[in-house]
Amino acid sequence: MQLFHFTGDSVKLLVMGALFNDARHGSLQTVEEKIARHAQDGSAPTREVVVQFNADVADGMPWKFVPTQREVRVKPGESALAFYTAENRSSTPITGVSTYNVTPMKAAVYFNKIQCFCFEEQRLLPGEQIDMPVFFYIDPEFETDPRMDGVNNLILSYTFFKVGEE
Repeated sequence: MQLFHFTGDSVKLLVMGALFNDARHGSLQTVEEKIARHAQDGSAPTREVVVQFNADVADGMPWKFVPTQREVRVKPGESALAFYTAENRSSTPITGVSTYNVTPMKAAVYFNKIQCFCFEEQRLLPGEQIDMPVFFYIDPEFETDPRMDGVNNLILSYTFFKVGEE
């Protein structure tokens, strides 16, 4: 079994993904800076959110694709690591690309992927199986947004599609 590996472009995306625009303060902050600011404000997250995982493949995609775990519990501002497993069940190499969504949709703006297999195409040889990580956090401001009252579960869902003909 092969684990996902990071390429030069992946590292750039990892660094870029760790930054985001804080419109309220009009500045670019790292995840750590934003969490530290919330801690200084006395707004350290206490609420726990359950993130559930879903996996699908498009019609004609001969892969088995499943989340390695059903769910994780995370507090806003904490990072979490989850894995999905993909296996090429065909006799030919296949390249796939995934799309994702987060539900409920109103909470998706707070879900931030730092590194994800979905940032790049994945090529699997016949019979090959790989574990693919998604490293994410929920923005600390999730906890203070009144629109998020009662939102205690998020679902991260991916669908893999075949990329062209090999």
